[in-house]
Amino acid sequence: MALIINEIFYSIQGESLFAGLPCIFIRLTGCNLRCSYCDTPYAYAEGTSLSIPEILDNISSNSCSLVAITGGEPLAQKDTPALVDKLIEMGYAVLLETNGTFDIGRINSRCIKIVDVKCPSSGESHQNDLNNIKRLAGQDQIKFVIGDQADYTYARDILNRLNPSIPLSQVLFSPVYGRLSPERLAQWMLGDNLNVRLHLQLHKFIWPRRVRGI
Repeated sequence: MALIINEIFYSIQGESLFAGLPCIFIRLTGCNLRCSYCDTPYAYAEGTSLSIPEILDNISSNSCSLVAITGGEPLAQKDTPALVDKLIEMGYAVLLETNGTFDIGRINSRCIKIVDVKCPSSGESHQNDLNNIKRLAGQDQIKFVIGDQADYTYARDILNRLNPSIPLSQVLFSPVYGRLSPERLAQWMLGDNLNVRLHLQLHKFIWPRRVRGI
């Protein structure tokens, strides 16, 4: 079994409830979407084929037990579930960042899924598999990247479909970097008394001029 890997790097987790923690990132190549605000277009096609043992050997030099599998879109590759299983078997805590257009039910239940539901300004909201909302387990997270008020309304309305096992504190509303100010999003959330989490991309504040490997 092999996967096409765009990059593997050790950095600070910038997103999710794990933001701020050291993390090993395994970025897979390929994505089925072309979001208007995508910040990793270099992952659409660039990559090298590595076997799962080669991937494990690559990350073994880092004294870190947290691994994020990201993309691109990780579930676009058929062997991603096997990689998740092997990492968990080896004792890693595994995060899977997915755009929510593939069935997350085939991923190991011990993996923490972070599902990015696409809002209208992405240009890809019609691709959402909203059945994934019901597939989320108690440790999983759901993220909405919000570029304008229409996106905010779309995300707010989806909250009513959430599995009751998902606390609202695990729902992330993230402004599109450089397009919507965090202050404006905060105002909308407070005005509607939404008990969800305002989420900023920490890595873009730490390394604002770096475009990859962060």
